[in-house]
Amino acid sequence: MDIRWDILAEYAPFFAKGTLLTIGLSIASIIIGCLLGLFIGLGKLTKNKWIAFPFNCYITFFRGTPLLVQILLVHFGLVPLFVGETNGIIAAITALSLNSAAYVAEIFRGGIQSIDKGQMEAARSLGMNHVQAMRFVILPQAFKRMIPPLGNEFIVLIKDSSLAAIIAVKELMYWGQAMQGQYYRAWEPYITAALIYLVLTFSLSLLLSRLERRLATE
Repeated sequence: MDIRWDILAEYAPFFAKGTLLTIGLSIASIIIGCLLGLFIGLGKLTKNKWIAFPFNCYITFFRGTPLLVQILLVHFGLVPLFVGETNGIIAAITALSLNSAAYVAEIFRGGIQSIDKGQMEAARSLGMNHVQAMRFVILPQAFKRMIPPLGNEFIVLIKDSSLAAIIAVKELMYWGQAMQGQYYRAWEPYITAALIYLVLTFSLSLLLSRLERRLATE
């Protein structure tokens, strides 16, 4: 197999820009997804079944339908409805965030429920209300247990961001497809994209492992 180093050199700047956009999409989506996921997770935990019902429906829908379909629905339906025209980056961040929020909500729910109920009772006996007990006692303990699954979700999100290429967002996978379409070669664009994704996810895994070890000693 002959490698076309010339086309790799030609597309190197585009892959660099695509990688930066991939990182940006992933960071923005995981931040929004975590904030929205915390709200949804707490909503699902409420004892009122009528309040919990829409949150359960949200989680069921976004976990039960393909992300690709969600991206297309957001890009061609939701974004034009509110923005007035299609915008690939807004659509990608919105769809990735909404999808991630459903999984993050379950992570938060599981993390909170893993804390012994006596912790909440002890906090309330000290005069804290429910919100204060959740903020200062339950969530800090639960967060340590949620770091591994949250890290896995971030890694999955980085890989899932490649689906944004379907709506012409110029992230990493977009430029791989552009190279393949121009030169009709598969190895150079897709192996390059795969290696970059591998570096991103492996680097994140190392950072998360270091964070877990640090928190374990505190």
